[in-house]
Amino acid sequence: MSATNQSSSTRPLPPGTVLGPDGKPCKICTSFRNWKLPTSSRATTASPNKGDAAQAMASATALAASAAAGEGDTHTRRSAHCPPDVESLGRATWTFLHTTAAYYPESPTPTQRAHMLQLLHSLPQLYPCSHCAGDLGARLQRRPPDVRSRAALSAWLCATHNEVNVMLGKPTFDCARVDERWKDGPKDGSCD
Repeated sequence: MSATNQSSSTRPLPPGTVLGPDGKPCKICTSFRNWKLPTSSRATTASPNKGDAAQAMASATALAASAAAGEGDTHTRRSAHCPPDVESLGRATWTFLHTTAAYYPESPTPTQRAHMLQLLHSLPQLYPCSHCAGDLGARLQRRPPDVRSRAALSAWLCATHNEVNVMLGKPTFDCARVDERWKDGPKDGSCD
């Protein structure tokens, strides 16, 4: 290991940082809204060479400072050119999966069922966040997807999403409202 790698591995990481399988901070596994302002002792341990890690820390610090100041949702302030963090990737993935389930056929053909199973089972193999991928893979093993119909798939996906929300300490969703949320929109027409 080079001296540069040794020194970077001994620097404290921002709270909430998740390490990837390679032992380095995983951008796609970390929620930048959880990064906190560094204490003065942390600030003094940073390398005098302002590299990518220091710049990332500075960006995260600015986000945390704005959040602490009550300047709204950090996701809207994060630059559009930045890679997604675990929360934005998760929201996009769940949106894709729920919307796909909402438009899945009520009576799918064997080929459509096979394709849906292939899609769902490929996620743990391809998903960029290794921790999320492993968790989803375990969930798929414990409770396989129900792809018999649109309603069954939507219900399975909602229950799975709610399990993840509970694990993360987030509120659950009323699964009786999946069509309203992911297909039809509210009855008041506010999404028309």
